[in-house]
Amino acid sequence: MSDPQDASTTAAMNRRRSARYPCGLNIAIEWGAAVLVGAVKDISAEGMFVEISAPLWVGARFAAQLALDESVSLDCAVRRVEPHRGMALTYTAVQESGRSAISLLLNRLAAP
Repeated sequence: MSDPQDASTTAAMNRRRSARYPCGLNIAIEWGAAVLVGAVKDISAEGMFVEISAPLWVGARFAAQLALDESVSLDCAVRRVEPHRGMALTYTAVQESGRSAISLLLNRLAAP
């Protein structure tokens, strides 16, 4: 008999449109007057998983700054939460330069 946790993880992976790549980037989440700092553990063209001690809730929307060579402004939405671990996000880069920077990052991460 299979583990239900494994089945839900496999189902989530099958819903993804793009490959995810492990990374270790910092992200600053703008939440009201506060800035929450997290660590991006994996990223794809549409989403990422951010480790953060106090994740937001499913459906929360916020702006963020992804720490690449130049900071990339993102609009984000929380899609899944793992309590005390982090949250899965979908995102869009606000500017074309940010979309290009993320595309270059993904190409670099995908290279063998």
